[in-house]
Amino acid sequence: MTNAGSLIRLAMKLACAGAMLAMPVISVAGGASASLAGTWALVAADVEHPDGTRGRDYGAAPSGLLMIDRAGRYSLQIFKAERARFGSGDKRSATEAEYKDAVMGSSTHFGTLEIDPASHTLVFHIQHASFPNWEGEQQKRTYELNGDELSYRVVARPNGDVPISVWKRVD
Repeated sequence: MTNAGSLIRLAMKLACAGAMLAMPVISVAGGASASLAGTWALVAADVEHPDGTRGRDYGAAPSGLLMIDRAGRYSLQIFKAERARFGSGDKRSATEAEYKDAVMGSSTHFGTLEIDPASHTLVFHIQHASFPNWEGEQQKRTYELNGDELSYRVVARPNGDVPISVWKRVD
């Protein structure tokens, strides 16, 4: 074996290893991503307060979709039903209150999803979000999957509130 041949093989191995490390983690072995793959409709978007009481985080009748493909890519949208329409009819010329209501009445993001069924943990690798501060973040949620119902708890907010999302499989 020549030194050139050994160097080429080593370079190929390093290139393959580097390519694998550069790929995003999108699922785990054992079909976990397949178990969550599909379309989910929002059932509830609640919030648990530090005193143990529970409220509605996105109003009485929120709507939303969570779509997860078998490769672990996801897209999530949650909307408060009671959002005010812009009086001008033009999203470029709204009042400060209308803009605030639009932002606070929605949560959208997409990226890849890592699933650890042993610890009941979802990790959202957020590529883009309606709240730009989340872009590039990894957010963990403790989840439960009971038949066609998926629920998860978001990490507590600075004020101690814990958002809870409940989804029902629709396909």
